Amino acid sequence: MSYWGYKFETLSLLPAPWAETSRDYIESREDLIVNNHAQYCSVVKTGIGKSRLILGGEVDAQLKTAATPLSDRDIRKYERKLLKFWIQSFLLGVPKIIVGFRSKDGILQSLEELETEKIPRMVKLKGKGSWDGNVCINFTAKFLDWLITTIAEDGGVWRIRMRNQAPVIEVFKVAESGYGGILSKEFIEWRSRPSPQSSSQAGKRATSQVDTSNPQSG
Repeated sequence: MSYWGYKFETLSLLPAPWAETSRDYIESREDLIVNNHAQYCSVVKTGIGKSRLILGGEVDAQLKTAATPLSDRDIRKYERKLLKFWIQSFLLGVPKIIVGFRSKDGILQSLEELETEKIPRMVKLKGKGSWDGNVCINFTAKFLDWLITTIAEDGGVWRIRMRNQAPVIEVFKVAESGYGGILSKEFIEWRSRPSPQSSSQAGKRATSQVDTSNPQSG
């Protein structure tokens, strides 16, 4: 079951445009072994409330799978999945999502194309209203404001954790300094080097100061 989503991606995607893909490959996709390591990731700049963010994420949000809802309980479960679909796609700027509805045995039964920006309204007006997009955004904005203030005061490396079904979000320090193994040594060294533009500007300022203080200049 954990590979059904990957199989849906394998069946839905081609390595090249349709006209450039062989008939043998197209017709043999059902027998292909899925690859859960291949990813297409995107890095984006965005903002929520007063906070400015740089996010990295896997852009597989266009293709998702869900069990075909047959009862009110199934609909609520699907709406919770829609929340995850919407958050991932909304933050990474993915405009549309294709959902493949499957049976309990994993057989694809139907497809639905959703516009990311319309998902919250769809849940509110046509579904069970189990979540509200505005509430999600407003809570995240408030949390980020508090988080930035907390981290800025102490520095160090922090971890954010929410345990399964827990009513609280935990924020705690794991190291007094460093980058938590997130940034590579090469990136840190590159980032600490002055840019050519800043070096040039510093040289101009130094030259200007020397000229101003030297009565023989000019």
